[in-house]
Amino acid sequence: MSQLSRRVSLVTFVTVLSACAAQAQEPTLKSATPTLKSTKSNPDALVLQDFRQRVDKYVELHKQAAKKSPPLKQTNDSAKIKAAQQVLADTIQSARKDAKAGDIFTPEIRTKLKQLMYPELKGPDGAKTKAVIKEDAPTGVPLKVNSHYPEAQPLSTVPPNLLERLPRLPAQVEYRIAGTALLLRDVDANLIVDFIPNAIQ
Repeated sequence: MSQLSRRVSLVTFVTVLSACAAQAQEPTLKSATPTLKSTKSNPDALVLQDFRQRVDKYVELHKQAAKKSPPLKQTNDSAKIKAAQQVLADTIQSARKDAKAGDIFTPEIRTKLKQLMYPELKGPDGAKTKAVIKEDAPTGVPLKVNSHYPEAQPLSTVPPNLLERLPRLPAQVEYRIAGTALLLRDVDANLIVDFIPNAIQ
C-alpha cells in the first residue's frame, strides 16, 4: 500500500471514530432532559418557603430589638416587665414604621393558609370548630399592623386541629384569632405583626 493510501485510510478511520463518539454522547444528553424537568419547583412549596422567610426576617428584627431592650423574664416585678415590653414594642414599631398588611401574609400566602385550614372549617367537624372559635375569639380587636394587641381583649386559643394545619412558627410569634381574622402576634412585644381578614369562613 502506498504512503498516500495509508494516509487516506488513517483519516477515514479517525472520521469514523469521531462519528461513533458523537452518537454515543447523544443519548446521554437526551436522558438528562427529564431530570431537569423533574426538578421544577412546586408552587405551593415556594409559597410556604416565602412565608417562612418572611417570618424569619421579622424574627431577626425582633431579636435585634430585644438586644436594645431590658430583659423581659429576669424579674417578677410586673411594672418592670411592662416597661421592658414597651421598650421592645417601641423599638420594633420604629424599625417597622412603614409596615402594612400583607408584608408577611402576602395574597399568595393568605390564599394558601386559607386552603390549609379549609378542611377543618368546612369538613365534618367544621361547624364545631367554628363554634369553638366564635365562643373564644374576641371581636373588639382593631386590625392594624404594628399596633398593640389590646390588653383589655382576651387572647383566643386557636383550635388544635387548625394549628396542626398551619405552618409552625418560631417562639417569638404566634397565631391568634380575632373575630374572623387570623393574626400573627409578637408574643413578647404584644404587637400585631400581620393579619388575614376573613380567614375563618
